[in-house]
Amino acid sequence: LLSGAFTGNLGTFVFTPDGTSILLNGLHRTNRNLYRLDVTTGDLEQITQVTGSLDVRAFSKDRSRMVYSFSNTETPPDLYVSPTARLDPVRLTDLNPLVRDSLLLATAELRRWDSTDGTEIEGRLLLPPGFDGSEAPLLLHIHGGPAGVFTNRFSYRDHVWAGLGYVQLMPNVRGSSGYDDALLRGNMRDIGGGDYQDLMTGVDAMIEEGLADPERLAVRGWSYGGILGGWTITQTHRFKAASVGAMVSDWTSEYGPGFNYDVSRWYLGGTPWENAELWRERSPLTHAHKVRTPTLIIHGMNDTTDTEPQSMMFFAAIRDGAGAPVRYIRFPREPHGFREPRHQRTRDVEEIRWIHERISGGDWTPWTPPTKPAAAKAKPATD
Repeated sequence: LLSGAFTGNLGTFVFTPDGTSILLNGLHRTNRNLYRLDVTTGDLEQITQVTGSLDVRAFSKDRSRMVYSFSNTETPPDLYVSPTARLDPVRLTDLNPLVRDSLLLATAELRRWDSTDGTEIEGRLLLPPGFDGSEAPLLLHIHGGPAGVFTNRFSYRDHVWAGLGYVQLMPNVRGSSGYDDALLRGNMRDIGGGDYQDLMTGVDAMIEEGLADPERLAVRGWSYGGILGGWTITQTHRFKAASVGAMVSDWTSEYGPGFNYDVSRWYLGGTPWENAELWRERSPLTHAHKVRTPTLIIHGMNDTTDTEPQSMMFFAAIRDGAGAPVRYIRFPREPHGFREPRHQRTRDVEEIRWIHERISGGDWTPWTPPTKPAAAKAKPATD
């Protein structure tokens, strides 16, 4: 360990040719920048100061120049080249001029609040275009991981939700990367405990600020976000719609088939026989009979990270034990992260439709590209 000066999540790093410094691309809170670490002194210099995500793709051999992509909430990623000593970018690509020139986009802010135990939590807040500050439906996003993080970068889905009028809250709950070790380790042996409180205190803060309508709350998440989202709707009836994807509903039956090593070593502790009570108590399946929230469940049938039967069990338990509205969509061939474009679009369309119809009470029809007229068939040649 050369230095403890950097707090956050390290990405790409390289030595300078003389071996005296390390250039590193690091995430601090929600922004990613370039830093220089002096190997001799341990001093850290932040070279770039962007508000967004600067992702270094390559350095020149002498480390004097770099190619990087830049993105933020309103800006899709493009490539730039710049000296590494100071940011003086030359833009190389302009891949999405339509986004810049033609679309109404969400605007992003940061919010911080104290959780129930006093832990400070930071979250990204996205506001709809032309937002007037009055109460709006709130969509609570939960990131994957658990050591994932919501960062300042472009996501097309965020802007679709914003265009439908949603205020969106993206909390970096305990367990998130990009902050200090205390927050990163904050959900060890406590998954579904403090992280759940971090979510709900954030929702309360948005309601108290007058941004969120308490009668129009929705929640969505994928992977760990699906796990914590599934847990959330077993603990509260405040949400009027939920979408959970690629989840684990029962920790004991997932021991071995999928997501077990991190769970047993970090987030639950022990094994299903050594720590049986906690493994059962913190499983959403154990409490699924309490669910009253209309819930959409999504899973890929080739998922080996969080195995597909976990969602089938949660679906069956809600249907048979709780009686809440529930739908389960299984996608053939898909692993933990969907790969096929048609499946990706179907997943997004069905999620938006499910939540929007229950929160806003209206039908939603996705945009489809105009149909091109059929080309006229060539007439056969005649003598």
